[in-house]
Amino acid sequence: MKKKIFTSIGLMSGTSMDGVDLSVIKSDGNDQFSSIYDAYKEFDDGLYKQLIILRDKINNSADLKTRSKEINDVEKKFTLFISHSINEVIRDINEDIDLIGFHGQTVYHDPKIQISKQIGDGKLLSSLFKKIVINNFRQNDLRHGGQGAPLTPIFHNLISKIIQKNFKIKLPFIIINIGGITNITQIKESSNNSINFFAYDIGPGNCLIDNWVRNNKELKFDKDGNYANIGNVDDLILNQAIDNFEFKSYEKSLDVKDFDTSFVKGLSFEDGCATLTKFTAYLIVDGLKKTNKKNNINPHQYIFCGGGRKNKFLMQSIENYLGNKNIIIKDIDDYNFDGNFIESQAFAYLAIRSYLKLPISFPSTTRCKKIISGGDILQNF
Repeated sequence: MKKKIFTSIGLMSGTSMDGVDLSVIKSDGNDQFSSIYDAYKEFDDGLYKQLIILRDKINNSADLKTRSKEINDVEKKFTLFISHSINEVIRDINEDIDLIGFHGQTVYHDPKIQISKQIGDGKLLSSLFKKIVINNFRQNDLRHGGQGAPLTPIFHNLISKIIQKNFKIKLPFIIINIGGITNITQIKESSNNSINFFAYDIGPGNCLIDNWVRNNKELKFDKDGNYANIGNVDDLILNQAIDNFEFKSYEKSLDVKDFDTSFVKGLSFEDGCATLTKFTAYLIVDGLKKTNKKNNINPHQYIFCGGGRKNKFLMQSIENYLGNKNIIIKDIDDYNFDGNFIESQAFAYLAIRSYLKLPISFPSTTRCKKIISGGDILQNF
C-alpha cells in the first residue's frame, strides 16, 4: 500500500533570535523527501529586542511563573509574526498544506528538571490557518528521561541516505550543525548493513560570538567572521579558557546560558571576536574527537550545515584544529541541500513523523529511555 505524501511547513527560530526559517517539504515521514520552498523572515527590531530581553530575564524555572504575563505578551507578538510569515509563504507556493511543524522560540532549557520552554501559541496558529499544528516537540522526550535535544538526527539520517544514493559517499560520516549550539549526528554502517546514528551537543556554535557582538556593537553577528579575521587571538586568555573549561560528558544537551564571554571582557572588540571564535572552534573539534573515540568512528567526511558554516574564520580554525588531511570537510550545499534550512526542513519532517506516531527520539540521540514519538498535535478549528 502506497504511503501518503504530506505537504508540511517547518518553522525554526534559533538562539540568534534574529528571525525565522520556513521550509515546505513533501514527505511520507520515512524515506520519501523533496524540498519545495525555503524562506527566511527577519524579525523587526522590536520583536528581536523583546525576545533577547525576555530570554536574558529567565534564569530559572521560577522566572517562568513570575514573568508569565511578559512571556504571554511576547508569545502573542511572536505567533502573529509567524502567522504573517506563513501567509507570505502560502501565497508564494500555491500548495495545499497538511501540517505545520512549529518549534517555537526557546527561552529556557534545563533538562535536569525536565523543562524546555519554547514560546509560540500553537492553538492560535491552528485556529488562524485551519490546519493541524504540531508543537512541543521536546516535552515527551524529557518525560522519558531524554535531554530534549538534539531532535534533528532522524532527519540527518534521511539526508545521509539521499547523499549516499546520489553521490556514492562512504560511511561513516558526520553531519555537524553549527547553530547557537553545535550538535552532531554520527552515521555509520552496522554489522547487519543497517545504519546506526548517534547524536550529541558538543559545544557552543554561534552563541558566544553572537553574544559578544550584540553587547559591543549595534550588530547581531560577525558576518563571515570578518571582525574575527582582523582581530588577534590572545593566546594566553585562550589557553586559560581551554584549561578551565572541559566537558566531563557529552551525554547532556546544552543551552546558550551554559557559556559566557566574561573571560575576554578586557579585549578589544576585534580581538574578542577572534579569541571567542578560536575557543569555539577548539571545543567543537575536541567534542568531535572525543565522541568519535567513544563510538569507535573514523569518519571519511565532516559535512557542515547551519549558520556557523558561513563564518570563514571559524571554519578555518576548525580545520586547523582537526589537523587531519585524510578527512574531507564539505558544506552540505555541495550535496544539493541548502545548509541554511536543514533545521526548518527537519521540523517539517518531524511534524509528519509526530502526526504518524513515528519515533523522533532515540536513546542514542537524546538519551531517552526508549524509542519514542513526540510533539503535541493541535487541531483548533
